[in-house]
This record gives sequence, C-alpha cells and structure tokens, in this order.
Amino acid sequence: MPDWSYQSLFRPLLFRLPSRLSRTLTLKAMGTLSSIPGGTFVIRTLGHMEPSPHLEQKLAGISLTTSVGLSGGLDPQGVAHKALAQFGIGFIEHGPITVKQIKSDKPITNDILNETIRYPDYYENDGVEQYAERMGKPGHSLPQLARIAPMPHASCEQALIELKSMLVQLSAAGAAGFYVDVLHSSRSLEEALTILKGIAGYASAQPHANKPLFIYVPPDFSNDSLISLIHAAEGVWRGVVIGEAICDDNNDGYAASMGKEAKALTLAKIKLLRKECCSHLLIKAGGGVHEPQDALDLLKAGANAVLLHSGLIYAGPGLPKRINEAVIYEQVRDLPAQVTPSFWKHWGWMLLLGIGMIIGGILSWIIAATTVLLSYDLNFIDMTLDELKQVNHHLLHFMSHDRITLSGTMITIGILYVQLARHGLKYSLHWARTALMTSGIVGFLSFFLFLGYGYFDPLHALAAAVLFPMFLLSMRRNPDQPYRLPVNVRNDRLWRLAMYGQFCFVVLGFALAVGGLTIAGVGITEVFVQSDLVYLNTTHNELNGANLKLIPLIAHDRAGFGGALFCAALAILIIALWGIQQGSRWIWWTLLLGGAPGFYAGLSVHLSIGYIDFLHLSPALFALLLYILGLIFLYPYLMRKQQA
Repeated sequence: MPDWSYQSLFRPLLFRLPSRLSRTLTLKAMGTLSSIPGGTFVIRTLGHMEPSPHLEQKLAGISLTTSVGLSGGLDPQGVAHKALAQFGIGFIEHGPITVKQIKSDKPITNDILNETIRYPDYYENDGVEQYAERMGKPGHSLPQLARIAPMPHASCEQALIELKSMLVQLSAAGAAGFYVDVLHSSRSLEEALTILKGIAGYASAQPHANKPLFIYVPPDFSNDSLISLIHAAEGVWRGVVIGEAICDDNNDGYAASMGKEAKALTLAKIKLLRKECCSHLLIKAGGGVHEPQDALDLLKAGANAVLLHSGLIYAGPGLPKRINEAVIYEQVRDLPAQVTPSFWKHWGWMLLLGIGMIIGGILSWIIAATTVLLSYDLNFIDMTLDELKQVNHHLLHFMSHDRITLSGTMITIGILYVQLARHGLKYSLHWARTALMTSGIVGFLSFFLFLGYGYFDPLHALAAAVLFPMFLLSMRRNPDQPYRLPVNVRNDRLWRLAMYGQFCFVVLGFALAVGGLTIAGVGITEVFVQSDLVYLNTTHNELNGANLKLIPLIAHDRAGFGGALFCAALAILIIALWGIQQGSRWIWWTLLLGGAPGFYAGLSVHLSIGYIDFLHLSPALFALLLYILGLIFLYPYLMRKQQA
C-alpha cells in the first residue's frame, strides 16, 4: 500500500469505514502479504523504502538503521509489524503495556479535517503476556522498545511491583529498551517521581541494567514539572520520550487524542530540554509528525529520533521513506558536489546504447513503412513481395503494422535509456541503475524468443551482439550516491495530485508489462488473435497452405514486439515506482518523450492500414488515457522547481 495507491484509492475508501474496522482490514492485509513467500519482497519493490547506510546510528547503545520509529499504538497487536518493518523505519515500539489486558469496544473517531484520531482508552492493550510472546517472535530484525505502564490508578507500591515484573518478563522476551510511562494518569508529580526513582534503583541493580530506560512524557505535561522531574530523576535514565497522546480523564475513560496539534507542544518541550538539561540526554519525539517537514523541525530542535503514529495514517506508508530522504538531503546539501564520472566510466556506454536503439528504431520504421521486408526475410520464405500480395492483399499491411509498433517501442526504449543514463546512472542513483539493469536483461533475453517461433533474424542478432557489450560496460559497479537535490517535505496539493499521476504511471507500467508478456506468449504459440484473422480474412491453415514459413516470419515480429514492450514497461514501471521526486523535470520529460513514439506508432499504423477493431485497440486506448492523465497530474509537481 504505497502512497500512490493509498492516497488515490485506499485512503478514500478506508476513511469511509468505521475506524476500528478500517484499521483491522489495513493491518491484516499488510500482515497477510508479508507472511506469504515473497511478500516482503513485493512490499520492498513497490515502495523501495530500504534506509540508506547514511542514516545508520546508535542511540543508547542500540544500533538503528534510521532515526524514524513506529509508535506502539499504530499496530497494538503487532499484526503487520513484519510488513511495517519494510517501510524504512529503524525501530518498533510496543505499548502501552500493562500487566493485565485492558479492552475497549468503544469506537475510535477520526477527525479527517484536523487530522486527529481519538482513542476511547489510552491504556487499551493485550496485556504483558501477549506482548512478551509477540516480542519473542517478531518476524523482523528491528530493535523493539517496550513502553510499560502501571494499571490506571494503581498505588505507588502496586505500580512499582507491576513495572518491575514487566521489566523482567519483557527483557527476557527481547526488549532492547524501555519507556516508563507513569505520567499519563492522574498521579501527582511526587507520586510519579517516587515510582521513577524506585524503578531506576531496581533496574540499576538487576542484570537487565544494560537495557536503556527512558521517561515517557505526555506532550501536554507541564513544562515546569518536567524540568523538576528530569533533574530529580537523574541517574540511570538515558533520555526522554515525548509521546503523541493528549489525554483527558473523564467519565468515559482515559481518552487520548493523537494528531497534528501535538507538534507545537512537542517542539516546545524539545527546546526546553535542550536548554535546561545536559546535552547527552537522548530525546525521542512522537507528537504531530504528519509530513517530512515536521520530522525535520523536531530533529533540528534537538530530537535524536521521531516516532510515527497518526501521521502514517493520514500521509501514508511512504512517510518514513520521505523523512529519510529529507534527513539525507540535510546531511549532504552542504557537502562538496560529487565528481562527475568519466563518460566512459559507465553512463556513457548506456547513453550510446540508447542512441543506438533510437537510430535502429528510426531505420526499422522507415523500412516497415516502405518495403516492409528485407532481403533475408524474403529469402527465408522464398517469396517475392508481389507473391505475398497475391497470397493476401492485407498481409504486407499487417506485417508493416507489427514492425512499425516494434520500431516505435524501440525508440521509446532508447529515449528512456538515454535519459536514465544522463540523469540517473551518471550520478550513481541506485534506482536508475536498477531500472536499466532489469529492463536491459529482459530486453537481451527476449532475443531468444526465436526458439519458440523458429526464425533466426540475423540483423537482430547483429544488433544484440553490438549493443550487449555496451550494456555490460554500463553496468560496471559504482558506489551508490545519495540524491543531492531538494526533496518534497510537504503534504500539499501538488504532492497529492502527484500521487494520482504516479498511480496512473504505475498502473500503466504494470499494464504494459502484462501486455508485453501476453503478446510475446501469443507470438511464440498461437501467433494471431481472433481480430487479426478477421482483419486478414484468412485462417492459420490457409497461410500454412500458401507457405509453411510465413507464420514463423510473422511470429518473429509479434514476439519481438512483445519482448520489447515488456522491456520498455519495466523501465517505465521502475521510474514510476521509485523515481518520482518533486522538481525532477527530467522525469516528466522522460515520460513524455519516451511514451510518445510508442503510442504514436501503435495507434497511427492501425488507422493507416484500416485495422480499427475497437476491442483490439481498447488496451492501447486505456494505456493512452493513463499516460495523458499521469502527465497532467505530475506536471506541477515535477516541473515546478523545488526550493532548497
């Protein structure tokens, strides 16, 4: 459920359902996907969210791949933790956890306009036994932090007993650290301080003293009380976690609101703690992170890490990745510009390969629009052009239609490769190299489709032999470099429109891939679809009766087009999945210029030869609609320069 599908399709549907049902459906769907073989690979492929090595750090002795964590309240039963661990987060929180289960069947309310979720009971959870079992078999390798809390309204003595018990039990289950949450109930500051001192003294004398302890603070907790508490509780505490929930104790229970309003309170507390407390105090902030700029603001104010909850619900699952990209940009923006690699290092070879594809596509288009067949084609079937016309007066038109569509697709591939080489491979962008490698491998392997149709094309073989060394030289390993241009940090209208445009191109990429595989499969098996035979007004038997080598020659064109279309589809799909970044004007031009030759060739040739069967053309028309809509929706996002 990446942002392009979440914002455009799933969020509007899910937000119309009761919140508990919506949450259950979403988490179970992600959990189910991650549990099947290859499920986590699908999640990583769709989102490309793996954190960069530039984000790795250690906090309180815990190794983190990124400073973005998942709040325990988002998936309280851990249904989708294996899936969520693929979203670019560095650690997962569990909790609040109490010794006994606390249930609530009251509805969760969703204030969409103000982006605020209201939970009927802040303490609702499955109890420590369930959490210990869950943390012992997490299904992922991320550090797990436990947020432990006494039962609501427990006495100081009872609270200490409960917290000590959970420390022991959850340490054994694999908790990497603990957030002690005693400030959310109606306890006085003195009672809270007594509990915190008691648990700190107990923890320092136990074998699990190496597990870091954090004080968990509500965002609306009194600032004066917070400073007093921090100074009085100095000792084994490694830091403070500023929570995301603003609670109120009323007759309906201890309700909690989580949303954008918590950011200002959280920001003020971070600044206060950095001013009044020692510099080595670690701060994790969980309040109001709904867009990358929120996370940047909290980190710049002094937070060491951020936690996501309501922001992930409103912005979408791509929020951790977007935050990570924004953090990396802040790290590299003032570094010296990287040295541009030599033309012959790798990217220049791919540029030449793309130019070769464009030239080859133009030449083959000219031939397909004039003589259609080359001398070796005619030698293979041992016929002349006039004899072919006598067999079927539509036959040359039909073969011209196959070859022109193939030519247009070749030009499309060439343009995509040139652009990816100039703007992606040249700057060692990992996703661009992956797009070129995946598409190129498929393209060269498609040459061997001739084994299915039995016609060896010598010109195709020569072109492959010339271009393949260029492909190998272009794929020489080069260290991946971070994206150096400004990235999107706002959930504004341009970004939301771009999600619709990205959705269009992702669907287009998948549709073209399916179409390419289908056409290639038909080309090496049945060769014709029913509408082809209707246009030709003939049958397989009649064509075989005229010349047994005629169908293999036609199959060669069909399968070649299918393989080329699949090759182009993969490049378009990976660009759409991983390359859409605000202000990347070259991406928009790549999609526009890359798609135009293919669509023009495919549609114009059908009109010129009179092959206008609607069902036959409907997939191409649907693809054209996606192409046009995608370009329209993406234009303001990609073409408006992002400010540094």
